[in-house]
Parts: sequence; structure tokens; C-alpha cells
Amino acid sequence: MIRARFLTRTALGLVVALGLAAGTAAPSLAKEKPAKEAKAADLKPSKAYIPAYTAAKSALDAAAKRADVVAARQKLVNAQNAYNAATGKKGRADAQVQIDAATTELTGLLTAEKGLVEAAIAAATVPDDKDLSGGLLLTLGNLSADKATQRRGVQMRIDSGRVSAADLPKFNGILGSLSMDLKDYPAARTALKAALDGGSTDTDVSIMYADAHIKDGQQAAGLKILQDVSQRAGATVPVGWLRYGLQIAYNAKLADDASWFANKLTAYYPTTENWSLSLAVVRDLRSYAGQDQIDLLRLMERTKSFLEERDYVDYIQAADPRRLPGEALKIINQGLAAGKLNPADQFVTDAKAQATSRIGPDKASLAALQKDARAAGATAATAAAAGDAYLSYDDAATAEAMYAIALGKPGVDTTRVQLRMGIAQADQGKWADAEANFAKVTDARAPIAQLWTSYVKNKAAGK
Repeated sequence: MIRARFLTRTALGLVVALGLAAGTAAPSLAKEKPAKEAKAADLKPSKAYIPAYTAAKSALDAAAKRADVVAARQKLVNAQNAYNAATGKKGRADAQVQIDAATTELTGLLTAEKGLVEAAIAAATVPDDKDLSGGLLLTLGNLSADKATQRRGVQMRIDSGRVSAADLPKFNGILGSLSMDLKDYPAARTALKAALDGGSTDTDVSIMYADAHIKDGQQAAGLKILQDVSQRAGATVPVGWLRYGLQIAYNAKLADDASWFANKLTAYYPTTENWSLSLAVVRDLRSYAGQDQIDLLRLMERTKSFLEERDYVDYIQAADPRRLPGEALKIINQGLAAGKLNPADQFVTDAKAQATSRIGPDKASLAALQKDARAAGATAATAAAAGDAYLSYDDAATAEAMYAIALGKPGVDTTRVQLRMGIAQADQGKWADAEANFAKVTDARAPIAQLWTSYVKNKAAGK
């Protein structure tokens, strides 16, 4: 039975619906505050440099207190707040115009101060001069809210050689963060790698390092870094990291990475929304169909994470009212009760009529089917079919027994039967047994088994 019309929302649609569409910002990252200006008292600048430094420093200190600068800075803050609160493309575009105008105004008010800072930079000859000049740039950049100037200041301080070895990883982290803000991803990767190589244990640095790859088209490398840092975080991994990784993996069509993030997301944050997202992504990227798709959709039913018409229709088609009428009718009724299926839809009415007419004869045949499965000469196919039939009627204990018989027969489709035996055990609350069977599924069905493993582990933990 095939649905007559194409059903909407693939996982991409779900990603959009859940606010994870391509272009969505990376997880919120706690940026370090800009490095402070170097203190002259700690350094020994050249005599020729001191007048230029003093003039620039005095001008910057005075500018920070000037009424026009204070007002312009507040105007910029207000514009940025308006942008953050804006909704819709036009609203954000209008707010951005205000930000640009406020930035231009503020920059114009500091033209003289910028000239004095540049004069001090030109006068710098020794490392301490350059370190102090970097501090002036930082002060100017902070005052004008100019990240490019801030970055130049941090870089100058690093290049001066006067930053201590203990502080260098922090400075490189700040440099990387500013480069990310400026969308200079190659520079960000260089700085963040230097921070990590220098011994930084700041998780934000690792996350930014991952994002510097992802934003620059190196998704596979970035996701590997994100996986490593998420793995180290364990159960405390922020949900935003996992959802972001899943989104990027889906957009890049990286099925293995998508499965990794789906497994972690459902293991640590088994909400209905996260189950819907994870199952939809894995289903789309793996292109599971028929007998394999139904085992993924059974997990969607167990987690109550159906989200749209397509979910129910795919399940009905995979079950097939002529083959598993009891299971098909159960899903039809659930879809109707949820308001996701239209009772007047020809597909729905036909499927419901077929399932209803088949249930009586199908149930009547169960005893004979079980007897055939238990016969000495029974084939693996007969026993597996009996297991499927009993599982479809929610008789998990009998289904488990039939699958056990099938696994002892030659020619058995081992991983399919192990997967379904695990499902039958999960339905009985036999969590450890189910997990053990899911662990045996290592072929193309492994991503399905891994998601089922997240489910049983959470159930065992009372989640």
C-alpha cells in the first residue's frame, strides 16, 4: 500500500520547526572578556615612546568620560538590544541599520583618539612599547565597540612577547573568540589551536575550535572535535551542543555523525521533541524502508514522539494492513485521535477498512502459526514470522519466545531477529536483556539498535 501523495516534512522540515535550521547560531558560547590594557608600571618602555603613549592614554581616558561618547555608546547598546529583540527578516534588517548608524557615529567621535593611538604604535621600538601599544588598541577597541581593533590589540600584545606563558593560552583564546566574531575562521582556528596546545582547559575554547571548522565548511573535522568535548563532558554535556551537532550533521548528510549526536541527545535528554528530531534525522539520512523502517517507527510509537501526518502514514505503510493488520489499525487509531490523520482521507479509510477486515482471520491464525514455529522442522522464516505477528499484537512474551526459536535455525536474518527480540524484551521491561540484544546488532541496522539502547537505558533509570 503506497500513499498517493507525497507527504511533507522530512527531517529538514522538523529541523526548521524546532528552530535548528541551517544558519542558526552555534550554541551560546561564553566569550572571555577582552584582555586588559598592559600597565605601564609593570613595563619599561623606551624614553622616546613615553610621550606618544601618554598622549594617547590621556586622550582615551578623557574620551571615556565625554558626554557625547557616553551617549553614543548607549545608543549603540540600545540598537543592539533592539536587534536581539527583533523578529522577522525585516525587523532584524531595520535594527541592523540602527546598529550600523550608531557604530559609525561612535567611531567618528573617536577619530582624534585613534590618530594618537596610531602615532604611539608608530613610535614603538622595543617589546614593552609594543605591549603597551596593544593595550591602547584594546582600550580604543573596547571604547568604540570595534572587535577588529580589539583583535589587533590582543595580537600586538601576543606578538610583543611580553605576555607570560601562563596567560598566553587565555590571550590566544580571546584572539580566537574575536576572530570568530569577525568570521575570520582560519585565523580563529590558528589562535584556538594555539590556546589548546598551550594547555587551555576552557571548554568554550574547544567548542569554538569545533565551530571554527564547521563555519568554514569543514563539518566532519568540526563534528569530531565537538564529539570529543561532548564525550568528556558526559552526562553534563549541554543539550545545545548535541542539538547543534545533530543539525550540522544532518545538513552535511553525515549519517554516522548524525547517529552519534542522536544517540547522545536521546540518552541524556529524552524529551519528546528530542526523540522526534533524532528519529527523523536518522530515518532520513539512513533511508530506511519497509521492514527496517518499521523498527525505527516502533520506537517513535514507544516514545510518543509522532509529530506529523507523515510519521503515521509511513508506519501504516511499513506495517501494511494486509500483513500486520493489528499494528496498522493501532497506529491509524492513534493518528486519528491525535488529529494528525484525516478520517475522510482515502488512504486512511482504505487502510482502516483493510486492517479491520483482516484482524479476525489474522488473530485466528496465530495459534497455528505458533505451532508451526515450534515444530521440529520449522524454518527460521516461519519462527520469525510468528514473532512478528505476536509482536504486532503487543504479545511481547510470546514474540520473544518465537524469535528465540528463529535464532536457533539456519538461514535466519540474525540482526533483524536480534533487534526485534530486543524490542519484545523492552516491551516487557526486561531492560538488561534488551540492551544485550541491541548490542549484537552491528550491521546497517546498528543505528536503529543504538537508539533503542538509549530508550531502554532511560527506562531502566526510571526516565
